[in-house]
Amino acid sequence: MFEQQEVASWRNQLTLRAFVVSFLLSILFTVIVMKLNLTTGIIPALNISAGLLGFFFIKTWTKFLEKSGLLRQPFTRQENTVIQTCVVASSGIANSGGFGNYLFGMSETVAKQSTEDRGPFKNPSLSWMIGFLFVVSFLGLFSVVPLRKVMIVDFKLTYPSGTATGHLINSFHTPTGAKLAKKQVRVLGKFLSLSFLWGFFQWFYTAGDSCGFADFPSLGLKAYENRFFFDFSATYVGVGMICPYIINISVLLGGILSWGLMWPLIDTKKGDWYPADLKPDSLNGLQGYKVFIATALILGDGLYNFFKVLSRTLIALSSQLRRRNAISAGRSSPEISRVSYDEQRRNEFFLKDQIPTWFAVAGYVAIAAVSTATVPHIFPELKWYHILVIYIFAPALAFRLAACGVMMNIVSTASDLSQDFKTGYLTLSSPRSMFVSQLIGTAMGCIISPCVFWLFLKAFKDLGTPGSEYPAPYATVFRNMAIMGVEGFSSLPKNCLYLCYGFFGAAILINLIKDALGEKWARFIPNPMAMAIPFYIGSYFAIDACVGSLILFIWEKMDKAKADAFGPVVASGLICGDGIWTLPSSVLALAGVKPPICMKFLSRGTNAKVDAFLGS
Repeated sequence: MFEQQEVASWRNQLTLRAFVVSFLLSILFTVIVMKLNLTTGIIPALNISAGLLGFFFIKTWTKFLEKSGLLRQPFTRQENTVIQTCVVASSGIANSGGFGNYLFGMSETVAKQSTEDRGPFKNPSLSWMIGFLFVVSFLGLFSVVPLRKVMIVDFKLTYPSGTATGHLINSFHTPTGAKLAKKQVRVLGKFLSLSFLWGFFQWFYTAGDSCGFADFPSLGLKAYENRFFFDFSATYVGVGMICPYIINISVLLGGILSWGLMWPLIDTKKGDWYPADLKPDSLNGLQGYKVFIATALILGDGLYNFFKVLSRTLIALSSQLRRRNAISAGRSSPEISRVSYDEQRRNEFFLKDQIPTWFAVAGYVAIAAVSTATVPHIFPELKWYHILVIYIFAPALAFRLAACGVMMNIVSTASDLSQDFKTGYLTLSSPRSMFVSQLIGTAMGCIISPCVFWLFLKAFKDLGTPGSEYPAPYATVFRNMAIMGVEGFSSLPKNCLYLCYGFFGAAILINLIKDALGEKWARFIPNPMAMAIPFYIGSYFAIDACVGSLILFIWEKMDKAKADAFGPVVASGLICGDGIWTLPSSVLALAGVKPPICMKFLSRGTNAKVDAFLGS
């Protein structure tokens, strides 16, 4: 379909307009990712939204210039890929940067919740956060460059997210796909506007603590006390429409198991299993069971899938290697050795602009040297030889929270670039333009993400506090995994270790059963990691997500073609609109502007009534 179209050089794929749009979209998606990170920790793939919005903004701009007779360079799918790569790289720092987990887990706010004596802490500040991200976020990019040909051309690894995004961008630039993209943009704009206005409307009723629709006990006061309620969040409804049905059901099941059964039962052991006079947020009490049992479930599921993916990858690579050897020896059949025209053309352009291996190795060594010398000044507990060991082992795949952060940044950026190389391969984008776009996007993210986090930190004074609007639940989980790694199991409350053993084993058993049943029945088996999410923060967002799943399910039954085409777009609009409202609400909070009304349910003996009153 694109045979007659000339492919621009890698330098011409990197346009100023592409990076201007990327910068604006990066701010939007960083706010969205940050909000999700500080609430539930569930981050849906935003590649489709980034590609669609990039297509819309540049297409609108080029059409305007074309009518004015000023258009010099048409908008191509390669330029669209550069935008998507840059935006995902930039907003990805908001996720891998640790603002909702390890980085904020080092703060005094989280330290006070994790231990009775607070322990060592390092409060966030813009200067050291930006510096830290700059010295650790680029290593992953250089580590994956030498492997790109082996992984994508030789072994033909799928990279599902990159493949889906590549096909989507290709479709945008066909006549039929362009028409559909226009309709999708209109739908996106409509639901984005509705979501934004809904967030604005809700703000008027949040003048005090636990006020507004987000704290409405829609399922009753007793259910509300156990974190079961619909909080009217457009974001979580949108997330529910994107996430698979079984993930949303798993989260709901986890909430019922924990808040509906386990925590009320353990609470009856107060004074026996743990002292009755502990603070509610003490990890030596009920809070400890919530955090460590959830951690055990996550570790069991994570370890099982790590070894499962590793073994399958090694088997697949071995099979591909034998196939290549067979082709080289001339023993393969014509059907096996035949390469399609599309694949020939993609291979030609993908291998055309080589990134020298010496450049990748030199870049990795240089940045590792700077980081090894710099990080110990930011975190004195880490010595230079600890950082050196991490950098030696990182390309193939924690020591305290800071070491965990270094490793997470490296593998996250390496994974993102691998997906982007696959997208570039399918859209005939140069690997050099992908690499430069990822570099620029990462640099943007190293500045944008700390600034957005700083805005949240200053605007919402109770950030990181359990039960607040932004509880940052995984910050506590990460800190306590570090505490357990240092202090051992002695830090756990009574019988918590045995419960952790049980849930760790249960996670592995559920996965074994799921793999044994096969694809037909496996889709009905819950996901242990998803079940662990509400153990600590409650089930309110699971109910929202299940509402989103129900909407999508009914839509698919009524018109599956439309649901497939517009379902992800509607979900993205709901998420983006609510995310955009976070910016003006933060500014209003910083300016001291308070909502005029508090809407709240108050108990009156056995009765309850809605009490709406003017806020001070």
